[in-house]
Amino acid sequence: AGSHTASVEAFHQALKAFLKVYQFRDRDRICCFDVSVTQSEALDVLVESGPATQNQLSAALYLDKSTTSRVIATLERKGYVRRTGHPNDGRAFLVEITTQGQKLHDTIEASLLEQQARMLATVPDELRAQMVELLRRMTATASAGISTAGGVCCVVD
Repeated sequence: AGSHTASVEAFHQALKAFLKVYQFRDRDRICCFDVSVTQSEALDVLVESGPATQNQLSAALYLDKSTTSRVIATLERKGYVRRTGHPNDGRAFLVEITTQGQKLHDTIEASLLEQQARMLATVPDELRAQMVELLRRMTATASAGISTAGGVCCVVD
């Protein structure tokens, strides 16, 4: 049990350090394009999933509705997204990426991929597939425990 606890603690420390560096790397890299990391992630969702309602964006970004509303408003003001009427609900709207938003997304993605390629150059080929699998498993496990309803804190497994 002691070695398991030690490995969990070592993993936690390593992951915490990595995430701290990674989130600031994204912030420093993405801010060069006149959007925040959250706004960039919203564009990502729209590219990957297509037009979405505010509630769908909130869930995908793990944000509350009011924060998502501000993200949408800022992206719309900058010309990166537009709101259109929802085909099945007259009270709702869909958010869709514009051509300008798609170009910005592609530019940011290319910049991030270039940096990640440099980072992966230090990793032996045989570890890369294992790293991807590990990250996918961790993401699935972690996301299963996240509430997308907003306003929920102190969730205990």
